[in-house]
Amino acid sequence: MSTSSHDFIGTFLTTTRQLTKGRDPSNEYELINPKKKAKKHKYTNSGTIRLLSSKVETQHTFLDYIQGGMDLSFTVAIDFTASNGNPATSTSLHYYTPQQPSLYGHCLMAVGGIIQDYDSDKMFPALGFGAKIPPKGVVSHEFFLNGSSDNPYCQGIPGVLNAYYTSLQHVQLYGPTNFAPVINHVAKFAQAYTDGSHYFVLLILTDGIITDMPMTKQAIIDASRFPMSIIIVGIGNEDFSAMRELDSDDRILTVGRHSAERDIVQFVPFREFIGGRYGNDLTASQAYLAKEVLAEIPGQITGYMKKHGISPRQPTTPPGGGDQSDRGRVP
Repeated sequence: MSTSSHDFIGTFLTTTRQLTKGRDPSNEYELINPKKKAKKHKYTNSGTIRLLSSKVETQHTFLDYIQGGMDLSFTVAIDFTASNGNPATSTSLHYYTPQQPSLYGHCLMAVGGIIQDYDSDKMFPALGFGAKIPPKGVVSHEFFLNGSSDNPYCQGIPGVLNAYYTSLQHVQLYGPTNFAPVINHVAKFAQAYTDGSHYFVLLILTDGIITDMPMTKQAIIDASRFPMSIIIVGIGNEDFSAMRELDSDDRILTVGRHSAERDIVQFVPFREFIGGRYGNDLTASQAYLAKEVLAEIPGQITGYMKKHGISPRQPTTPPGGGDQSDRGRVP
């Protein structure tokens, strides 16, 4: 195998309009190397390029899909495992007062405050995992924060926050930390909307190391075929190296012979923003957190649409308009 460095051959100038003529005598170009031309009196060219075919392909943007009526469905899943600490003590990650949100609450307000602008009906499914829930005290990794048995929806981010704080008063923090159930929950709905009309985003807020890593990886691989993205925000100071493994920016997530169709996971450590580089400036830290958390979503949406040959629909109503109240409802 050759290990030599690449050599510059030459360059030429043309226009997009000219290239769209396709295979044509006018689309044959001499490659000119300026250095060789300056040094060699008899230099003509370094070769020629002949265009055989051309195709103009439109690159649709995230806003094109939003304006075309695509609905962005945002689901929250919160870690209620005992490693978060007793919510009644100030050292707990779930500790809050009427004047001060918990760390989980800070994150919800920062990220949810932006996503809710793209959600048409402002109704958000909110799930919890890793707690013993009433009335039987059975551990659940997929319970509804609002206490309902068949409807996980909360009205706006304030509704999600209220359901979250109310749940802390009624459930017992326990464990382990299993992600697969909530991922599969959202993937079930994403699987039903593969026509580009809906895209689902799951926000997982957690403090600890995943205890069902093999199942979580498989759930992510399965979900990568559907219109869905997963955001994981690590709360606290635990070792989140396993989360970075799921955020496969450098390579596609693989388990055995199964590989993800695309990268759908974004991991962000909360500590780098709240009380970190931005100090006590809560407004700035929340803004930068939201920016980092949501950075990959537009690209993941357009990537899914392009891969499946889905073009934006023609705008019929302003973004977020219209009645879409039946979006992704639990049967």
